[in-house]
Amino acid sequence: MMKVLRSRKRRPTFPSMNSPREPFAAHLHGFALAIQRPQRALVAWLRRDLERAPHWVLLTTRGRKTGLPREVLLPCARDAQRVLVISTYARRAAWVLNIESCGEVRVTDGGRTLDATAEVVDDLARKGALVEALPFIPLAPWLFVQKLARGALRPLAVGWLRRWVALRPVVLVTLRAPAQPSEIRTSE
Repeated sequence: MMKVLRSRKRRPTFPSMNSPREPFAAHLHGFALAIQRPQRALVAWLRRDLERAPHWVLLTTRGRKTGLPREVLLPCARDAQRVLVISTYARRAAWVLNIESCGEVRVTDGGRTLDATAEVVDDLARKGALVEALPFIPLAPWLFVQKLARGALRPLAVGWLRRWVALRPVVLVTLRAPAQPSEIRTSE
């Protein structure tokens, strides 16, 4: 008799704890997964405030396996056309993997939800230029801390950020310009 070999579904492999390619925080990703349900409830409760918060973004990606919308609350830095986010958990974060699969996203900005294009930046020089242009402290996304990071403590914040992003992917979200009234077509 011939044995039928069944292929087992392979689990994704992550670098070991001693690997210089992954930050220590990536090993704490299980904690983030454990608090997903309470975080979703908190986001639902504070949604209106979070949609308007200048240093937070609700990022909606398209699931790489299911194609369903997936929303995550992230600290960010932003200017008129860009939003900058950094993955604390490196590539273990599902939202980073979703963006790598499909860069079309939606983000909140001043109470509006806008279409945007996201790209994962891995080039160290480009990451450094981005954090210098849009410095922020992802671990403390409160207004007074961010004002210090962009003002009096800017050199310290940029130096710390350059080190922080060395092992983490930086995601640059470029907002699409909303359609002008003359560009909107109506069916007649």
